[in-house]
Amino acid sequence: MPKLPTLSCKRSRSPELTDATLLTRWFHTLLRRVPMDKQGQASIGPRHIYILPTRAGLGYGLLLFVTLLGALNYQNNLGLLFTFIMAGVSLVSMHHAWFNLLRLRVRAQPGAPVFAGQAVRFTITLEDGRERARGAICLRGGECIDLPAGGAAPVMLPVQTQRRGPLLLREVQLETRYPLGLFRAWSLVAVDAVATVYPRPAPQAPPPQQLTSIDHNASGDQGTGADDFVGARSYAPGDSLRRIDWKALARERGLMVKQFGGDRAARVWLDWAALPPVDDETRIALLCRQVLEASGQDLVYGLRLPGISVERGQGDAHKHRCLTTLAGFRCED
Repeated sequence: MPKLPTLSCKRSRSPELTDATLLTRWFHTLLRRVPMDKQGQASIGPRHIYILPTRAGLGYGLLLFVTLLGALNYQNNLGLLFTFIMAGVSLVSMHHAWFNLLRLRVRAQPGAPVFAGQAVRFTITLEDGRERARGAICLRGGECIDLPAGGAAPVMLPVQTQRRGPLLLREVQLETRYPLGLFRAWSLVAVDAVATVYPRPAPQAPPPQQLTSIDHNASGDQGTGADDFVGARSYAPGDSLRRIDWKALARERGLMVKQFGGDRAARVWLDWAALPPVDDETRIALLCRQVLEASGQDLVYGLRLPGISVERGQGDAHKHRCLTTLAGFRCED
């Protein structure tokens, strides 16, 4: 993934935290995290699993306590036998919940780029490391799966975004209430996954002069953006899908791209300084909209920001390069 360019920018003050929030965060820092190895995979060990009774488990325990008092009060041996059997069932349930997470392998993959306000979908791969089937393994905030013995399965974890920039996924929480739902076993796994959050594009951007200007100094022999067809060439990653020669592909000539030439090739710059005098985030949103429009019109365009410049280009790869630059841009105060 391309590195996001950053400039120094004044940080906004974080909102005041309540005592309850600080206490929760302090307790959260005391919990052990499952570390990742050099291959980017984490294996849950016995000292990384935490177990607490659920509400159903607390009610079950209260029922056993009342049953025990009644059996002792009336000296009912059958009641005592029933109480001890049910207590043993609860202990076996806790044991199975603990074993359901033990030696589970976890690996996280980077999320695909999205625009601010959309949800990033990280792929968390769970793999069995003990040759035993595991049931009802849930990812906190995600979905639940049943894992076969020796198998692996991906789990999608959606994370809602609010602002542009890199979104880091530093840890995930796995939990299970298998088999009876009396106990909840969970473990915190340290991961290292990142996704790029593009700026939220403005609903519409005024058509600046850059989007309609013409570069009269273009060479003209194979200038992209003109109307005269001059031939075809082999497809290269990043080429626009609109210029693919589908007829050539149908004739089994391979994936070819149409080329156009002329004396007036559309080559433009999207310039920060040419935008209206608005705040920085609004300018970034306008530039994001202009990038999308320029890409949709198959223009050869470049991006100019304070201290950063992206040379003119075309295609999906160039569009994502410009959007990534806007995502990581930090204005100087």
